[in-house]
Amino acid sequence: MTLGKKLTVGIDAANLRRGGGVTHLVELLRAAQPAAYGIDRVVVWGGQPTLNALDDRAWLEKRNPTALDKGLLQRTLWQRYRLSQAARDAGCDVLFVPGGSYAGDFHPVVNMSRNMLPFEWYELKRYGWSIFTLKLLLLRLTQSRSYQKTDGLIFLTDYARKAVIGVAGALQAKTSTIPHGLNPRFCQAPKPQRAISDYDGENPYRVLYVSIIDQYKHQWAVVEAIATLRREGFPIVLDLVGPAYPPSLKRLNETIARQGTEQSWVRYHGAIPFSELHLRYAQADLGLFASSCENMPNILLETMASGLPIACSNRGPMPEVLGDCGIYFDPEQSDEIARALRELTESPELRSKLAVASYQRSQQYSWQRCANETFEFLATIAQ
Repeated sequence: MTLGKKLTVGIDAANLRRGGGVTHLVELLRAAQPAAYGIDRVVVWGGQPTLNALDDRAWLEKRNPTALDKGLLQRTLWQRYRLSQAARDAGCDVLFVPGGSYAGDFHPVVNMSRNMLPFEWYELKRYGWSIFTLKLLLLRLTQSRSYQKTDGLIFLTDYARKAVIGVAGALQAKTSTIPHGLNPRFCQAPKPQRAISDYDGENPYRVLYVSIIDQYKHQWAVVEAIATLRREGFPIVLDLVGPAYPPSLKRLNETIARQGTEQSWVRYHGAIPFSELHLRYAQADLGLFASSCENMPNILLETMASGLPIACSNRGPMPEVLGDCGIYFDPEQSDEIARALRELTESPELRSKLAVASYQRSQQYSWQRCANETFEFLATIAQ
């Protein structure tokens, strides 16, 4: 490559359709300043809804092959057999694949590791022998192969780096740990903390758990912990927000039913628009996160930024993200969850200290930082 040549970056968004993948791409490009890294063009291939979500930029080209608005098979075939040539035709110096799997022959290519479930056997086994398990095993195989052949690989946490390499084996690729950022609308200064005696049945202490109802999220253990505290006289209620994996929702509902005929203290609100999620945090008194498998716990990060005291799972990358700014528990043990909640609710001083600390810690996670480090890494691989 000629010194000083302006670079072109290609981005494969073929299988970014919704959720965190699209959010990452939107925020990454919104904060990006590619010219600072010698990049004057960014070409994105994706479905029309994904491209529509991206802000227009003078340096951004959006390309919509017909196959990318069709089913998974058509998208996969396009990515396998057409993307490499499309990248060459566009004059790309590097191809970024944030979806994680790439089987083409273009180089250099940079992958991103996003999904931990395929790489943690203990977590994967929670789904038994099912179609979903087979899908996760296939992802484990295809992503491991992609990572072995890639030129650069971005991890979201150091925990994920160690876990993935432990399964995929030693990598020849250059790697970098670049965490996601945080939308500023989640940032709310911590509220003054009140004694639990200031709460009652009409004005209860509200615990919020935002996450999909799923096998590794352990909402049923959280319900049992809240039930324990209520039996001890704590005026505490639980709000659950997020979509649901049907077998896990069934297990949650069965757990709620076992608590007795009156369960108005636990409310499942289902999925709500991401654009409204910060309003839920603003209504809560305490944030709880009981997941046992995460790559980058964005919900935990949002909870930290919302100025809430936090009770948190001690598994995976959660201690890496939250540090010493929360009270930890084993997410599979309801008595452990109850112990953490009890410790927080009984001490407004502790709640105040931890809420301020986690809020301050959350400020290091910005999309500007993510964009700067990502484009710097892409330029390094391209050169």
